[in-house]
Amino acid sequence: QVQLVESGGGLVQPGGSLRLSCAASGSIFSINAMAWYRQAPGKERDLVAAITINGNTMYTDSVQGRFTISRDTAKNTVHLQMNSLKPEDTAVYYCEVDLILNSDSYYGISNIYWGQGTQVTVSS
Repeated sequence: QVQLVESGGGLVQPGGSLRLSCAASGSIFSINAMAWYRQAPGKERDLVAAITINGNTMYTDSVQGRFTISRDTAKNTVHLQMNSLKPEDTAVYYCEVDLILNSDSYYGISNIYWGQGTQVTVSS
C-alpha cells in the first residue's frame, strides 16, 4: 500500500556533503511526520532528525548545525542535507514516515513505515 524509496547515499570525504531523499507513494491520506534514523555497525538505530506536519524540526545533538531536514509536502518527500560530514556519521540511513492511509482516514489511524536504507560512508 505504501512505498518509501530512498536515494542519495554514497561515499564522501570528511568535510563533504550529501543530500538524502525519501519519497513516499501509495494510498496515502496524510503524513503526520517524517524522520531520518541511522544505524552504524554493531549499534542501535538512532533518530537523527525529524519534521512534523507543521514544519517543526528537531535534531540529535551530534548533527545540530550540520544537517538540515526538509520536506516537500506536495511530493510526499523528505530530504536530509548533510554538510561537514564526519567519519562518525558513517551508517545506514533510514527514513521513517508516520502516515494515515486512505482506508484509515475515517478514524485517523496512523502507521509507521520505513525505507529500505541507504549507506553513507565518510572516509578519506
